[in-house]
Amino acid sequence: MHSLKRQNGMTAIGWMIVLALIGFFVLLALRMVPAYLEYYKIVAALESLEEERGSALVTKQTIRKLLGRRFDINYVTAITPRQVSIKQSGAYYVVTAKYEARERLAGNVSVVMEFHKMVRVSRN
Repeated sequence: MHSLKRQNGMTAIGWMIVLALIGFFVLLALRMVPAYLEYYKIVAALESLEEERGSALVTKQTIRKLLGRRFDINYVTAITPRQVSIKQSGAYYVVTAKYEARERLAGNVSVVMEFHKMVRVSRN
């Protein structure tokens, strides 16, 4: 009959592997969370354009100016208003922000995140 006292738990090597995995995922989160927070700022700026009702004449230039102000207020650096695509589609402008963010993890290992958001802005 075998005694249960022989099964004491994980070895030191097992704990090192578990701690290394936890450390890797914490590093990943610390590098990726700021990029996602900035993406949500961009989404908020684009969605606020949909709700903009103050101007009677909406043009591409006014959209870029409004985006520039919102990006400045929210400290957005991942994309500029010039990089945002604005295309006319009937009674709307289709405003698209598409970009990628690269964050270095360690050495020559990086993580690439692709972001894409599209909104429709009424022309009148």
